[in-house]
Amino acid sequence: MNRPLQRGLLAAVLIGAIGLAFAYRDLVDVATLEEWVAGAGPAGPLLFMALYAIATVLFLPGSVLTLTGGALFGPLWGTLYNLIGATLGAALAFLVARYLASDWVQARLAGGTRGRIERLVKGVEAEGWRIVAFTRLVPLFPFNLLNYALGLTRIPFLHYLIASFVCMLPGALAYTYLGYAGREAVAGGEGLVQKGLIALALLAAAAILPRLVSKLRERPMLEVTELKRRLDAGEDLLVMDVRTAADFVGEQGHLTVARNLPLEELADRVDELGEDPERAIAIVCRTDRRSAKAAALLTQRGFANVHVVRGGMTAWLEHGWPSQRSPAS
Repeated sequence: MNRPLQRGLLAAVLIGAIGLAFAYRDLVDVATLEEWVAGAGPAGPLLFMALYAIATVLFLPGSVLTLTGGALFGPLWGTLYNLIGATLGAALAFLVARYLASDWVQARLAGGTRGRIERLVKGVEAEGWRIVAFTRLVPLFPFNLLNYALGLTRIPFLHYLIASFVCMLPGALAYTYLGYAGREAVAGGEGLVQKGLIALALLAAAAILPRLVSKLRERPMLEVTELKRRLDAGEDLLVMDVRTAADFVGEQGHLTVARNLPLEELADRVDELGEDPERAIAIVCRTDRRSAKAAALLTQRGFANVHVVRGGMTAWLEHGWPSQRSPAS
């Protein structure tokens, strides 16, 4: 059997399985899972991890399984089993996507495909394991869909696997403990208040962590003195001024090398920035507020080397450095 036919059959089986899982998803609840695991005896943990992995591949929500893992196995073993099951499922989905469509995607990009998709893919590949860690800690995209999407890139599988396992730990711990605390509350166990407070603390930490990670991931601002040094040294640096066209030639003027892409038009003109997601970009405005919004937009579009110039044109002019103005100004 040739490879294209194998891929076609696998894709058909996968789509059919996902359809069946979605149609009968209501039949799998906490009570059913507990019954299956209990009936498996000593092999219960293995069955549970296998079910978790299959559910991940078939786009079934993992929240029920995570809570069930905490209720069945306690906070320690439950976290371990949940984490292993989720990682196995993520790995399988990644490998399936890579086998089915990665070559096709890369061929399209090599064949001259341009635009947002190319920049996004190249940006993700340039970030490597860091983008995997970031998306696990800060769930910007649905977990199950993300596993397949990352499989279409050239991120090394081992990097993907390790980053997924490590960075899914905080969320797995929080929700596993929540399932354990809920089971204890139903059973009337001792120390319910303490366990409830621990569960709330872990959930709060899991909720705060994404904001913290987002802040840590932001690139530091570029000081105007460093911008001047790099421009004088002739470095390959794209200076983008995101003020309006009127402000660009107005009272403050603009840097001679700056390119004017107003923030209001940036989303529709991103293609004008070129195809290299790693090219250094310095963003300038009157201060740095509009620049920060522009940087966030470019980061979402796959640009990985974006810097906000602190203080913008105001800081530049405070040093007495020249700017270009219109004759009227």
